[in-house]
Amino acid sequence: MSAFSALPLVIEPTDLAERLNEPELILVDLTSATRYAEGHLPGARFVDPKLTQLGQPPAPGHLPGKPQLEALFGALGHNPDAVYVVYDDEGGGWAGRFIWLLDVIGHHRYHYLNGGLHAWLAEHRPLSQDKPVDAGGPIALTLDEAPSATHPYIESRLGAPDLVIWDARSPEEYRGEKALAARAGHIPGAINFEWTAAMDPARALRIREDIAERLEALGITADKEIITHCQTHHRSGFTYLLAKALGYPRVKGYPGSWGEWGNLPDTPIQQ
Repeated sequence: MSAFSALPLVIEPTDLAERLNEPELILVDLTSATRYAEGHLPGARFVDPKLTQLGQPPAPGHLPGKPQLEALFGALGHNPDAVYVVYDDEGGGWAGRFIWLLDVIGHHRYHYLNGGLHAWLAEHRPLSQDKPVDAGGPIALTLDEAPSATHPYIESRLGAPDLVIWDARSPEEYRGEKALAARAGHIPGAINFEWTAAMDPARALRIREDIAERLEALGITADKEIITHCQTHHRSGFTYLLAKALGYPRVKGYPGSWGEWGNLPDTPIQQ
């Protein structure tokens, strides 16, 4: 049995500190090259957040090509028994997107370090400047479409009573006052709950302890299919993670996000 088996998806620094030397652990840092070089959690492997996205306009949030994913996970030493713990330094956006990637490759043994680097530092835990070498070359992966929503799928589901579109962008983007695409506004019927509103600055950017009640009040509930998006499925990486952590059974990320939806000429839009 894995040393991580009894832990929930979201874990605390003390949970990880006790397990840093477990052989099945792949610890992933999604901060920045500069931050990683200055000091990272002992044993952590750096993944440039840009490598988690295709990076091509107008919708840079699309999934990277399969060869790129196979190279990325090969370098991390991916294997069926691995347990991933992921963290970033922004409250969970990039870490959540990486968890979505793990779902896409069909690997569900993972945890998010609550609060990420901020929480680790707040407890005065040690950092390292040692850089692990790449574990290996590309490996064969099979990709699962289930964790992802496409714009035709979303259009086919609009208005369904068991669907919630969770828009993790700012209220200004949602209302169409701030345009980051050719067309501004939101997907019809979408519920806006900005990603940062789920973080607690007083607790080192950990997930708010009342998040389940706040989402319930908005109608973002476990009995619905949740499709979450932002501009590039970076901010909504965190909201995808949140819904998974709360045990919601039907959760999808929309990798195209508003970069795709707002630049298509005929997708329905509300303002």
